[in-house]
Amino acid sequence: MFDFIAHIIGFKYFYNVEITPNNSLSNDQFLLQEAYDTLLKEHQKLQFDYQYLQQQLSELKRMIFGSKSERFVSSDTRQLDLFVEQLEVSDTKPESIEIAYKREKKTAEKQQPIRSSIPSHLPRIEEIIEPSEVSPNSKKIGEEVTEILEYNPSSIFVRRIVRPKYIVSEENNIVIAPLPSLPIPKGNAGAGLLAHIMVSKFVYHLPFYRQQQIFRSQQLDISRGTLSNWFNSTTKLLEPLYDTLQKELLKSNYLQVDESPIGVQDTSKKGKLHMGYHWVHHAPLERLVLFRYAPSRSKNVPEELLQEYNGAIQTDGYAGYANLNTKGNITLLACMAHARRYFEKALNEDAFRASYVLEQIQKLYAIERKARKRESSAEQRKRYRKLYAAPILDSLESWLKAQVLEVIPKSAIGKAIGYALKLWNKLKKYITDGHYEIDNNLVENTIRPLALGRKNYLFSGSHRAAQKAAMLYSLFASCKMNNIDPYNWLKDVLENIQEYKANRLHELLPNHRKIPQVNALN
Repeated sequence: MFDFIAHIIGFKYFYNVEITPNNSLSNDQFLLQEAYDTLLKEHQKLQFDYQYLQQQLSELKRMIFGSKSERFVSSDTRQLDLFVEQLEVSDTKPESIEIAYKREKKTAEKQQPIRSSIPSHLPRIEEIIEPSEVSPNSKKIGEEVTEILEYNPSSIFVRRIVRPKYIVSEENNIVIAPLPSLPIPKGNAGAGLLAHIMVSKFVYHLPFYRQQQIFRSQQLDISRGTLSNWFNSTTKLLEPLYDTLQKELLKSNYLQVDESPIGVQDTSKKGKLHMGYHWVHHAPLERLVLFRYAPSRSKNVPEELLQEYNGAIQTDGYAGYANLNTKGNITLLACMAHARRYFEKALNEDAFRASYVLEQIQKLYAIERKARKRESSAEQRKRYRKLYAAPILDSLESWLKAQVLEVIPKSAIGKAIGYALKLWNKLKKYITDGHYEIDNNLVENTIRPLALGRKNYLFSGSHRAAQKAAMLYSLFASCKMNNIDPYNWLKDVLENIQEYKANRLHELLPNHRKIPQVNALN
């Protein structure tokens, strides 16, 4: 076969025999033409495969050795800021100026480091050191004050509740004060300790066995089983509040949704690890976050939760959201950051096309930064976007449609353009409402604690444990969205939740609850 192909090439290029389609071709010429066409197709296919493998190799090297930053610096130094008057740019070349550089030794003295001031809100414990020899006739003329930051390890103490009992002689009755509400009835763990354990694991990513070691260093031996029982009791107490959070979140008319994998021990198959998913829902306007665990990534999961939902949801390009079978009216938005990543990965393969798209997306983000810096209202943001972002999006769409015909679909730039065009209507829909965000980064930020936790405790012990973890991740992420200290919030909730009626539980959520500040010395 290869000898035959070499023979054909020799005829065409060495003997200058033209192989062109013609109805009057002889049988031999027809065979030569057919073989040449086959060879040409094989050559093109090999070129495509080679470029695809080069792109895969480049991406692999980047993952192993390269920087993970997605920051893009435009090479166009003439790019002008938006929202300002554009100046005319001359096309004439500037005159060349010869500049001589001379290295000079720095004569200025080295600056002394400046110590930052200690925050005034921290409590002060005063220590007075008198001189060893002070005569009775000495007179105090002032004092030198030195402030040093110090630290005491967290202290574990016993709360001893004493309730005196009295007998009323006239009625022969015994009177005693009622026991305060405790998080775990008949348990010996207080709200502060339970809050500390939960925050340590789900905010600071300390597994129970590490917390157990820390307690031992403080002469307190708490078994792993006891910590697990306290965890189960705490999540059981918080279940009604978690259900309330879900109802409040679904009242929003704009949600950002994403999902993240989590390993779960499969009890049905010994030694096997099941890959489940935490589905994360963020309501930017209500400042609430909901984690929900599911054993799969099936579209049945969002369908079940969003069955009655009316509003917009913003997601990545996962096809599971495309045809949700729900009763409500759902508007789909896509994420510009996800589209941008495809072009950022294509920079090494096709710098010209990828850079152009990244520059246009950079302009779109500049508009968002300007609006945010000016603290614009939703209506103002919508107006800015219609005026400045819409023309950029329309121009970029036309450019992408023209370029998609000139690139290899399997190449990095081909995938980037194909992904963007497939979701284009959803990508540009954010300009229709000032409440919408240009990307899904806010919900991705809420997933980071989950990713950090996975590195420490690797997997959940069961599907039920994964859902209980989702409950605490939801509440603590909502605390973060509302700039509330998670420990103070959870301690306050555990002390009060049993006294709250079901129709008032929403008052305990982080976006409603005002948390009293706890004195650091207590």
